[in-house]
Amino acid sequence: MPITATLEFTVRPERLEGAEEFILNLLTATRAFPGCLGIDVLRDLTDPARYLLVERWESVADDDAYRAWRATPEGASGLVDLITGPRKVAHLERLATL
Repeated sequence: MPITATLEFTVRPERLEGAEEFILNLLTATRAFPGCLGIDVLRDLTDPARYLLVERWESVADDDAYRAWRATPEGASGLVDLITGPRKVAHLERLATL
């Protein structure tokens, strides 16, 4: 069953310049990962340092495999050096489209 995973984070003030390009480039590998159905990249209108990624996956197992890959040296994205504070990850299921 397809799921949605969200990732919310805030970019460090000193890294704001170039952050959008960096994020879009690293998501190329995410989009190519098996099971990824698509990604929406959202930026807060009132706080341009705050981002929300809305990722659609074929299953929780596919998202888990992706996140495990990102924890390896081969999959490391460098995102941790770009952001401040904790990342917030959630797995969601669609109940309805209205």
